[in-house]
Amino acid sequence: MAKRERVVRMSVEQPLWRALTAYRLITMVYAVGLFASAYRYFDRPWIAVWYLAFLAVWTLATLRKVANAASCTKRFLVADLTVALVGILLTPLADTHERITAGGPTLPTIWTAGSVLAFAIKGGWRWACVASSLVAAANIVQRGEPTRDTVHNVLLVWVASVAIGYVVEVARASEATLARALEIEAATRERERLARDIHDGVLQVLAMVQRRGTELGGEAAELGRLAGEQEVALRTLVSSGLVRPSRVSRDESRGALVDAYEEDDDADAAGADGAGEVDLRSLLAPHAGSRVSFAEPGTPVPLPAPAARELAAAVGAALDNVRRHAGEGARAWILVEDWGDEVIVTVRDDGPGIPAGRLDQAEGEGRMGVALSIRGRLRDLGGTAELVSVPGQGTEVELKVPRGRTQ
Repeated sequence: MAKRERVVRMSVEQPLWRALTAYRLITMVYAVGLFASAYRYFDRPWIAVWYLAFLAVWTLATLRKVANAASCTKRFLVADLTVALVGILLTPLADTHERITAGGPTLPTIWTAGSVLAFAIKGGWRWACVASSLVAAANIVQRGEPTRDTVHNVLLVWVASVAIGYVVEVARASEATLARALEIEAATRERERLARDIHDGVLQVLAMVQRRGTELGGEAAELGRLAGEQEVALRTLVSSGLVRPSRVSRDESRGALVDAYEEDDDADAAGADGAGEVDLRSLLAPHAGSRVSFAEPGTPVPLPAPAARELAAAVGAALDNVRRHAGEGARAWILVEDWGDEVIVTVRDDGPGIPAGRLDQAEGEGRMGVALSIRGRLRDLGGTAELVSVPGQGTEVELKVPRGRTQ
């Protein structure tokens, strides 16, 4: 079970929901009061009484629905807008024709704007456009023709709702960016603390084991060599700065929310299914050791998960060839380059090199390591694998994978 801890919570959107709640209450009271002051002029006041009674009950009963984005569902928004539209269309049945043509208010009056604003806050400016257009159509039907006052009121609601919806979308994007920045800052601090602890403990022990093993010789020397490789690999992982994306809340009403958590196998399982992208650096960093140096860009190198795994497997095959053919004392270097439209990984060693014609001879003898493990993988990815070897000067394998063609 992942352990979650709130670091920071802030929201520009939440105050809008509180303001909308107050607006709905105030405008409901206003609609009832406006009718009470003019009920004697209505042809069928009982229609207005029944509608306004329902409007009051509906407004009070749905206060929690407009408290935040999570509780304000699409079904509620449709029902709430329906209440407003029905009130507008019932106005000609309750009020006199003279009052309507003279610019008299509809039964829900400005309460209708609250329904449109709920669409804007919940779904942004596009939802606001749809809701305000429906209200505009209902007002025109109720009046019988698009009068100047009707057009003025409709445009006012339309512009206000679209503007608020756009502001909400910008605020959400800003909060998401802020949450990511805070996440990176928190992860960096934790990594620095972990690096200090490792440096003070584990790395020093591994360095001592390597030193003592070399001094003792024999089997202890082999143990020292392995300890040295693990020390280098651990230093690489600590200093590489690889930060995996956090699982932040998708509830917009909670704003910029950053959670600390314990790693689980969910992300690994997703990667195993081939979904999404992975940082190539995280797959190649474990190859670093006492005889393998790893150089990487300072920013992530994202590739589709299957392509990244195949490229990492090709790098592993190249390193296997170094260990098998270049000798125990050979060193290797891995260089990762991200050129935007393609990713290039170079594996170089300082071994004796490959004699001319040796690869063709090996392929003819049925040993297909380079042909299948390296070139075959890159060919399937739409990339290339170039091998350059000079006797006495080592071997260099350049792996190129174009973006946009990897699956």
